[in-house]
Amino acid sequence: MTESSSEHIMFNILRSITVDKGGPRVGRLALPKRKPIDTPNYIGLTSRGAIPHMTPDVIAKHTELSGSYMALEDFVERSQKRVDPAIFNIEPEGKEILHAYTATPTPIVTVLGARRHPAVVAPMGNGKDYVSIYTSTGFQSLKNKEYCRAIERLQPDIAIPLADLTFGNSHIRDKLPNPKRQRRMVERTEDWLAELIKLRSAEDSEAARPPIFAPLLPVSYPTQWEYLSRLSQDYVEYLSGLAVYDADILPDLDGHSSLTPLPRISMDFITSPHEILRQIRLGLDIFTVLFTNTASDAGIALSFSFPPPAPANSGLRPLGIDMWSQDHQKSLDPLVDGCGCYTCTKHHRAYVQHLLNAREMLGWTLLQIHNHHILTDFFKGIRAALVAEPSTFEHDVEIFSTTYESELPKGTGTRPRARGYHFKSEGGETKINPPVWEKYGDGGPADPALAGEMAGLAVTGATAEGVETPVVPDANTDAKELDKKGFAEVYQ
Repeated sequence: MTESSSEHIMFNILRSITVDKGGPRVGRLALPKRKPIDTPNYIGLTSRGAIPHMTPDVIAKHTELSGSYMALEDFVERSQKRVDPAIFNIEPEGKEILHAYTATPTPIVTVLGARRHPAVVAPMGNGKDYVSIYTSTGFQSLKNKEYCRAIERLQPDIAIPLADLTFGNSHIRDKLPNPKRQRRMVERTEDWLAELIKLRSAEDSEAARPPIFAPLLPVSYPTQWEYLSRLSQDYVEYLSGLAVYDADILPDLDGHSSLTPLPRISMDFITSPHEILRQIRLGLDIFTVLFTNTASDAGIALSFSFPPPAPANSGLRPLGIDMWSQDHQKSLDPLVDGCGCYTCTKHHRAYVQHLLNAREMLGWTLLQIHNHHILTDFFKGIRAALVAEPSTFEHDVEIFSTTYESELPKGTGTRPRARGYHFKSEGGETKINPPVWEKYGDGGPADPALAGEMAGLAVTGATAEGVETPVVPDANTDAKELDKKGFAEVYQ
């Protein structure tokens, strides 16, 4: 019999508050070799094992990031030359493979899932014993047994078992699959979890087994009631936490008391700090925040705080600042007044605006440092409000909702160039990257100079201004005629 996963992880609930249809709580998650995570808190989302725009040394020096979520699909691919993915072929010295391969700083907790968050919808869907994953060389199947072996080999600090999801996360509450498909989702997810536990129990290994966080599916409570009952009765001794794909299921967990002490990671679709506060109120502990990377890519400097400042007289405050705006071209102010991050203490708005306009990658790096600092302070403020006597959390949440706009601003500039394995367009979507060259006269810019250049002519002066028609030699003209009219020189 395998050891209980809970022996490798310790989660202490330091304080919980009872509110209507919810229960926010403060806790501490401790794992071997890693820095403890004070909750509520967040973990970063990676792209091919790296936090976008930041190197490991930047993360260690300029952020307080506690953990990062990684997807196995980022490390596997079809290859005629290599049977096993490269990540399985390294021999780290004194570190777990996942930490060593991605150069993740030692204090940071790694959370491994099969798919990115959010994931690209697979056209072929999932099967009885596999999920479809999107690798750098296209879609392929990942069987549950293969994923179980990958967990044991890579040794993440936390592993999320396979879940049969449609991955329509952005429409999680208004585009659910049909009831038959929902029941199959639950049945497959339970079967895969049971198989993982069985495989771990059969292994006679002294190696530490990564803690597992059982997935809670984005379907109604009645549909997964039986699954939740089995989690709380039959599987709870093997579980270290819960991975929640729809936060609205949490109030229904009151009837499954053995699951209450477990830490909960939100894998829900979070697009604003308002949604974070709503889910904390429901009782979630750790968050995978989607909008941090998105805001940095868009050139947005996050500007919210908790508790919120006094309401502005001119209306709602924005959640972020568009650093592409020409308003910052001569501004020597920090991105956000009073912010203590590296970007705000060492640089100013004009510099960041210049970097973005010059398409310098440092611009996005400085924004990412700032945005992670804002989010870290945001969660510190939440924890302070929850532990205060009396707690000010409910009051501060209400003030926050009336102080800030409901959505993050849209960036007005050009995002960093997206790679195909990062984003896959679906039917009807426009291309993320604009074409570098366009055909003149067919949707391209009406530029006579550009048209002349594409025709092979050097166009300058009045011609480039569009007030003169360039002289084009006849196709049948010989070299001597071209020389005579000044189009060319004849060399003997």
